[in-house]
Amino acid sequence: MANTPTRDRVRLDEVDTTPKRRPDWIRVKAPSGETYENLKTLMRSKELHTVCEEAMCPNMGECWGSGTATFLMLGNVCTRTCGFCDIKHGLPNLMDWLEPQRVAQAVANMKLRHAVITSVNRDERRDGGAPIFAMVIRKIREMQPGCSIEVLIPDFKGSIEALNIVMAARPEILNHNVETVPRLFKQVQPQDNYEWARATLSNAKKLDPDVLTKSGIMLGLGETLDEVKRVMDDQREWGVDILTLGQYLQPSKKHLPIDRYVTPDEFAELKEYGLGIGFQWVESGPLVRSSYHAAEQVRALSVVHRKLYGEALA
Repeated sequence: MANTPTRDRVRLDEVDTTPKRRPDWIRVKAPSGETYENLKTLMRSKELHTVCEEAMCPNMGECWGSGTATFLMLGNVCTRTCGFCDIKHGLPNLMDWLEPQRVAQAVANMKLRHAVITSVNRDERRDGGAPIFAMVIRKIREMQPGCSIEVLIPDFKGSIEALNIVMAARPEILNHNVETVPRLFKQVQPQDNYEWARATLSNAKKLDPDVLTKSGIMLGLGETLDEVKRVMDDQREWGVDILTLGQYLQPSKKHLPIDRYVTPDEFAELKEYGLGIGFQWVESGPLVRSSYHAAEQVRALSVVHRKLYGEALA
């Protein structure tokens, strides 16, 4: 990252965190509808959490309205204090080993064709909670055969042993979001490490080349487009197949401020660049999030899914 200007970590009490006025291309509908309400009731009845709610995803209304959701496992309290995230942080509760069964039952009840599973960080555990990911993958396949699975995992502090526990269960997609450029890492996610992200994504591809690897970057935190492109270059070197690029939206005044709103033309430029350097799929737009069009990615690209179920690739 040579010739990149440095920036000290900014304290939230030292900057104006008043949310900027959203431009015309940022439009988020409030979640509503019968399917959304039914899904919300199902989640509460099974004591489940979704990242849609905890992270205040702008696509929650659209996704829940169509009967899809991203499940949040390992509780709803994170051991890290990222400046962009609205999930609670602190000391988590004990591991709930029945959680994978409840998630799999919800996936079956919803008759999902694709499930996205993510989690909080559990740094108090040596394995980072990796066994729970493996358990839920196997339970979903048992209870809802044909449903493809994407896991959006923590970095496990770069542990290949923890990562191998997840990879052994063979999800169709292994996702870990880099989130931002190296210059802003300690400002945006102070307990994270760019090297851990590299280890997670590159080792996943080495452990099982058939599993699609995926990553995401938030824009609008103060990065430059050249810095984003250098991270994209890194991700291709790590073997990442699928990339998502979206606008950071400030959950509250307590979170990192938006530096700027990235324009649709800039998102289009980054998509073109990503496809040009070899990503198999790039989702790039202001409201794009990690699970956006995930089912389509699996049906188009997944060797694992084809081997499991014999479905022809699109």
